Parts: sequence; structure tokens; C-alpha cells
Amino acid sequence: MIQKPLLHSLELLKSAQLPSGGFPYHSGEGARPDTTAWAILSMSAWEFERESCTRGRTYLVSQQATDGRVSISPSHPDASWPTPLAMLAWQGISHYHDAQSQAIAYLLGFTGRHFPNPDPSIIGHDTMTKGWPWIAKTHSWVIPTAMAITSLQISGIPHHPRISEGVDMLLNRQLPHEGWNSGNTMVFGKALLPLPECTGIALHALAGNTEGHLVEKSLTYLLEQLPHLRTPISLGWALLGLGAWGLKPANTKELVLASLQRQERYGPYPLPSLALLLCAVKASHGLHSLFRSSPQEPRSTAVHY
Repeated sequence: MIQKPLLHSLELLKSAQLPSGGFPYHSGEGARPDTTAWAILSMSAWEFERESCTRGRTYLVSQQATDGRVSISPSHPDASWPTPLAMLAWQGISHYHDAQSQAIAYLLGFTGRHFPNPDPSIIGHDTMTKGWPWIAKTHSWVIPTAMAITSLQISGIPHHPRISEGVDMLLNRQLPHEGWNSGNTMVFGKALLPLPECTGIALHALAGNTEGHLVEKSLTYLLEQLPHLRTPISLGWALLGLGAWGLKPANTKELVLASLQRQERYGPYPLPSLALLLCAVKASHGLHSLFRSSPQEPRSTAVHY
């Protein structure tokens, strides 16, 4: 039986769905592809409102460009960072195989702006190692790179040169002492500070793609931070990142419930944050563990490139 605060969060997601099938960032706003994908992931994980998930997936297809990308809005086509999220929302459902295949092809051919490092004493990371950017023609950063790796591998691309280079980029952007931030390591000779959400999402992508000793300090950092995390994005990605390495804490549900309760003081969370927390509770070993075959939905075979 689903506990009441978790069921309430699922019902809030369902009630926010728009006639288009999409979901807004906040209730009462316009639909967004990123929110829609997160809503589908969380409701599917909890086997909640299957018909709503189908409508959401169809909405995502309507937002896909001819080259396979799914942008944050038609007016911002270069902001294609929701593409990996759409791929996850379509994963395994045969009706959306073509849409997912087009998104995979786009993502494998998409990269950011890379250039020789003009001064390593100012920019501390390798500026030539390619990952993925938030927006076309800009530099690669940790979160979009980690999401691209995760989505490609869940979508059936376990190995590819782009994935390997993305893994190298994430390892290069790991801070000298521990953890990750948005993607800068040293600036003017000073080491920057880590962020739990960036560390969680990077560790999630690197699980199964690198040796544990290379990220041991970052895992320790995240485990030490976990008892103090209450904001949904930091907590959600910390739980998913640790879970991907087999370190999901036994009190995961209690931590999530404590975070949800803070809405009474600070107001309702954005819908993607609710969905992230719901996924974190349900996922036993990161997002990969949410994708299990169901006899009620036809599943597609893996896509190979």
C-alpha cells in the first residue's frame, strides 16, 4: 500500500496534467517536456495512472523535432536538454520505438562547443573532452552529460564512443578533493566546492562505467551529506546516485517523507521535484532499476547503433 504522502504526490501529478497530455512545472502553467517526462517516469514506477502516462508520451512525440531533438519549447529549439528525459519516458514501449530511435540518433550526434584551454591556471578542466551541453553551441556540463549517458544506456546503447568520452569528461570534472559541481573544477588556481545534486547525478551516470576507487571520495562525500539533505533535488539525486552504486540507505522512505513534509512550511514543490523524489523511493539501484518488463505494456527490443 502506498503511504499517504506519496499517494498524495502522485495524485497531484495526475491532477496537473493538461488536455494536451503534457504536465506543467507548476500547476496552472503551460506544459513542459521535462516535467512531462519526469511525471511519466514516476507514475510508471508506481504503476499509477497508465492512461495518463500514455497521453504524456504522445505529448512528447508532438514536441519532437524532425531531427529527433525534444527542446524545452518550440521557441527555444537550441535548448534540447530534455531529449534524454523524453528517451526515458518512451523506453521499452513499442509504440514509441521510432521516436526514441530518432532521439538516440540526435543525441549521439550532438555535442557542445569545445576549444583548446587558453590558460589552465584560469580554467582547471580539460576543455577538449566532449560531453553534452544544456544548449547547442555552448560548453559541455555535468548534468546534461550525466543525463545523456544514463538515458543512452537505459535505451539500449551500453557502449558507444560518445558514451566513453562522456564518462571521461565526468571523471575530468570531478573536483580534486571530492564531488562535482556544475562542471568547473579549478578557477584561478582555487578549487571550487561540490554540490550534492551534481555529485549524485554524476555518480549515477558513472555507476558501471568506471572503477569504484576513482569515485570513492565522492561517494564518501555524498554519504556524509545525505543526513543533512532535505531539498528535493539534492536529496532525490543523492539517493539515486548512491543507489546506483548499491548504497541506497535503508531509511530512504523516511528521508523523502521528511522532505515532502517541508512543503507545509515552504510551499508546494515544482512537479519535477515531486516526481524525482517518487522515483528515488521506488528505484532500488538508480533509474535503471525502474525499467522492468510488464505484461500489460508491449516492450520493444533494444536499439543498436
